Amino acid sequence: MYLIAHLSDPHIGPIPQPRLRELVGKRMTGYVNWRRGRKVAHDMTVLERLIEDVRAHRPDHIAFTGDIANIGLASEFPIARAFLERLGAPDFVSFVPGNHDAYVRGSLKPLANALWPWMASDGASSSAFPYLRRRDGIAFVGLSSALPTMPFVASGTLGKPQLAAFEAMMNELDREGLCRVVMLHHPPLRSGTAVGRSLTDAGAFEKVIARVGAELVLHGHNHRTSLTHIPGKHGPVPILGVPSCSAIKGTWTHRAGYHLLSIEPDGARSRITGVTRGLTREGAIAEIGSLDFTPV
Repeated sequence: MYLIAHLSDPHIGPIPQPRLRELVGKRMTGYVNWRRGRKVAHDMTVLERLIEDVRAHRPDHIAFTGDIANIGLASEFPIARAFLERLGAPDFVSFVPGNHDAYVRGSLKPLANALWPWMASDGASSSAFPYLRRRDGIAFVGLSSALPTMPFVASGTLGKPQLAAFEAMMNELDREGLCRVVMLHHPPLRSGTAVGRSLTDAGAFEKVIARVGAELVLHGHNHRTSLTHIPGKHGPVPILGVPSCSAIKGTWTHRAGYHLLSIEPDGARSRITGVTRGLTREGAIAEIGSLDFTPV
């Protein structure tokens, strides 16, 4: 049995005080949004309590599906790196970036420089997507849907080159008989979220999965638990979204949580079970729901 903790969207704060020149364009709206609401919607004390709960369950690996930052300031990424270092070594934590990590074009270089060890293939000296990590019969495949967008737009895109490399990689892993766990930030299905927040090439991703299959796809972005299936080569493929691991506002389905997933790896016949653990109405960290991977 292999145990995975799936985390996403901590939006680590507080944001370091930005220089005025750093707030040109999209960052200005994002900074105002953070000051007006996001800074109180995401609680770092709750995040630390949740991480303590993760450690207590001793997972074999952590899958982290993005939005570690808020407005992609260069000064946010040393803080993000320190958080990942406390969470676990790069060979223990697999990270993929979210739209808040790649907030503007100027975010891309400091993101890569600071966090590449957690988003690189085994043995690689830099990050490139898709990346691949093999662990005890499981293949973790990391995709990047993160790219700079216009103000008030939070969409993502994989792009044709990445999708082509992903398809070739997934075919090879299928031949090897590995359990393929795919990670990306945006929900990779056409009904995943509203226009302006969606994966723009979700339809192309669905077509690739129909041809090559996958055993599990993990994503963040929507700040809530969701579980649906799309057609795959060997049968329906579960697409699992996770809450923010620091949120304290909204309904109970949107409050801080993470998934704890147990996998018996056996290629296309792998067995997956799981639960959601997180912040209860009473303020405790506990199991708040089970996950049914049976297709409907």
